[in-house]
Amino acid sequence: MQFYRTEPSHDLTYSDVFLVPSRSDVTSRLDVSLAPDDGSGASIPLVSANMNSVTGGRLAATLARRGGIGVLPQDLNLQELDAAIRWVKDQHPAFDTPFAFSPEQTVADALELVPPAAGQGVVLGGDGGYAGCIPAERLARALPDARLGDLVHSGLTAIDADDVDGPRAVFDLMVAADLDFAPVLRHGELVGTVSRKSALRGTIYRPNIDADGRLRVAAAVGINGDVADKAKALVAAGVDMLVVDTAHGHQEGMIRAVRTVRGLGLGVPIVAGNIVTADAVADLVDAGADVLKVGVGPGAMCTTRMMTAVGRPQFSAVLETAEAARELGAKVWADGGVRYPRDVALALAAGASSVMIGSWFAGTVEAPGRLRADADGRLFKESWGMASTKAVRDRFGRLSAYELARKELFAEGISSSSIYLDPLRPSLEDLLDMITSGVRSSLTYAGARSIEEFRERALVGIQSAAGYEEGKALPVSW
Repeated sequence: MQFYRTEPSHDLTYSDVFLVPSRSDVTSRLDVSLAPDDGSGASIPLVSANMNSVTGGRLAATLARRGGIGVLPQDLNLQELDAAIRWVKDQHPAFDTPFAFSPEQTVADALELVPPAAGQGVVLGGDGGYAGCIPAERLARALPDARLGDLVHSGLTAIDADDVDGPRAVFDLMVAADLDFAPVLRHGELVGTVSRKSALRGTIYRPNIDADGRLRVAAAVGINGDVADKAKALVAAGVDMLVVDTAHGHQEGMIRAVRTVRGLGLGVPIVAGNIVTADAVADLVDAGADVLKVGVGPGAMCTTRMMTAVGRPQFSAVLETAEAARELGAKVWADGGVRYPRDVALALAAGASSVMIGSWFAGTVEAPGRLRADADGRLFKESWGMASTKAVRDRFGRLSAYELARKELFAEGISSSSIYLDPLRPSLEDLLDMITSGVRSSLTYAGARSIEEFRERALVGIQSAAGYEEGKALPVSW
């Protein structure tokens, strides 16, 4: 990466910079590869944040199916983490994970998890196995207290997994049968579900799978308690990356924890953070980290900078740490601060191998939590910061009332925020389409066919606040 015409005299965040187009012979967005080089096995450079309101099993599986990787949060107890890892590994790498209900449950139950949108749906099961399927748009026309079993009057056409050879064949079959959503069966057993759009996505994205053909997933561990036993248990459950995580990653406790995990010889990449300086990179790589998680304070749910003045503008933090990591043979994940696809592209230009996304993913169908509706009927999910009072209560709920109250005194971050679903992009996959489309175009403007080439060829300019505002679409007509 090079700065265009001027060098910065101060630290920069994503809105302070822009990409300058270069001479290019890349003619199509699909001619570029977005595969990162961070040991994650991913084919797109996107990681979901290890936040309770962001990454659960369903989101992790969906993200891996489209080529990224999700990080399960450390606040889950070991039994929950073990179950979540094994659940992700059990999901089909090509077909969507069903939203499953019993025939006795109601339409209201289903609408707490699935919006009444095209391409969505629910499947019903009972003691006899698969019992039917209902497109989500049908739910919008039914009474809230209606039994789901009563809505299955005739079987929705199912796809036999053995009759289709790849996602293009599935897409063509659905077009021929005028289907937008369908269950996928094998020998009468439910394998998954598929929409016409998800079949199309299967022709573009490559799933992130391990040597056994199972979806990859990462999980976080903290720096306190028995780090070694937890790390070993997570790897035994099948986790593919370990993220040693704490708000202030450049501290002795983190260095000890990384050394401990590295000394176990578990055979999976180790991510450590969060940090913002080259010195921190050197110390954590020396301790055994393969990837550094970069970002203090840029997240939408984070109040660290306003509470403590600690942090650093994210573009400069990524730029410095990525250069230091490259010299030591390590990689960087840019964690936080992305609001638009442009920000993801700028993080990659600055040297990040992948970009971690939190709140942006929290407002999706696949994120943990139930859908709620406000007074105007708009759907939202609740999100919160991982150092907030709510997170502290979840993490330390087993402490005595006195010790818990002491910890709550020093909580930081937002405890409750309504993250609204975009009616046009309610699914994580919708966001992935938008983000990867923008980033692919960024590479073509730079004349790059890979992220590595993009890092070398990217020209970055510095702009005023007015320059940033000029780039936004106007919300009104002429």
